Amino acid sequence: MIRVLVAEDQSAVRAGLVLILRSAPDIEVVGEAADGEQAVALARELRPDLVLMDVQMPRLDGVSATRQVVAEGLADVLVLTTFDLDEYVFGALRAGASGFLLKNTEATELLEAVRTVARGEGLIAPAVTRRLIAEFAAKPAREPAADPAVLEQLTRREREVLSCLGQGLSNAGIAERLDMAEATVKTHVSRLLGKLELRSRVQAAVLAQELGV
Repeated sequence: MIRVLVAEDQSAVRAGLVLILRSAPDIEVVGEAADGEQAVALARELRPDLVLMDVQMPRLDGVSATRQVVAEGLADVLVLTTFDLDEYVFGALRAGASGFLLKNTEATELLEAVRTVARGEGLIAPAVTRRLIAEFAAKPAREPAADPAVLEQLTRREREVLSCLGQGLSNAGIAERLDMAEATVKTHVSRLLGKLELRSRVQAAVLAQELGV
């Protein structure tokens, strides 16, 4: 079972999300939060596998809540957003969100997105992700740019995989691009995340864009 905490301040939207999630036999909604502070508190208490996190919430916004949840290793975070590509979304990616989901996503896509992130696949929709990452990379950085020296610890193959992540490719897409088994791709992704001290594929994709890999 995939244990999910739903954090959304609009009660009607939250109820709809919960209803959809509970329709799946392999997903369990273990808690609901109406603001960011409650989301963090419940994540600490319930230790869900995944937090479905709205970005704009009262008391503590979704970006700050995501940062706390990720920093404490409480759960993976799947961010809920409109497609405005605003600073909230970019902040959530920097904070370590494992993926993002548009609020107008169909029910079946929502369920698959939750399963995808639970499997460790952070890039939900490659086409949308590529646009998001490109928009992110085009914005002036508000934080110090990543140090290119961090790439020196990667093997040539790991750099190639990182480059593919930066283009928003899935494991299957990377396997096809680099002519390797999908299981091998997963191994390379896991290793490069560890070496770069990153929590998610999305963070790796953003880093690839920042460094021009």
